[in-house]
Amino acid sequence: MLAMEKRVELLKVIAHPARIKILEELVHGVKCVSDFEDMLDISQPNVSQHLSLLRSSGAIDFFVDGRLKCYFLKEPLIPDLIQLLKREYDEDIPAPACCRSRRKEPIPERGDDDAETYHHPVRERSHGETMIGEPGRRPAGGAGVRC
Repeated sequence: MLAMEKRVELLKVIAHPARIKILEELVHGVKCVSDFEDMLDISQPNVSQHLSLLRSSGAIDFFVDGRLKCYFLKEPLIPDLIQLLKREYDEDIPAPACCRSRRKEPIPERGDDDAETYHHPVRERSHGETMIGEPGRRPAGGAGVRC
């Protein structure tokens, strides 16, 4: 199992469209450099650079078959990551109730003397941050929800 630091480094390495396409293909099986050249429509030296980075991160490895270098997946996390990247989501995660995008009442403009004062259920702290909860009482865990 990879330590969190190694997973972060792996994510940094695969965060390139060409490398993600390479990994997508390797999920389906062994591929040679020429396969990637045709698929990605980039030069052989460029493909080799991408493969070298993926190999140095431990995501892939290769074996030699005659004159061909054949690459395969080594890191078991990769198929799950590729599947997650391909997933379609219908909508965003809803904003918390304290965010302006969720408020139903209009927020008066600053400096507008005729506007009614809006009283938000979030109380202000002395240094400008806000915290949800009853005045004088901290929520469980000692930290407030910051907005």
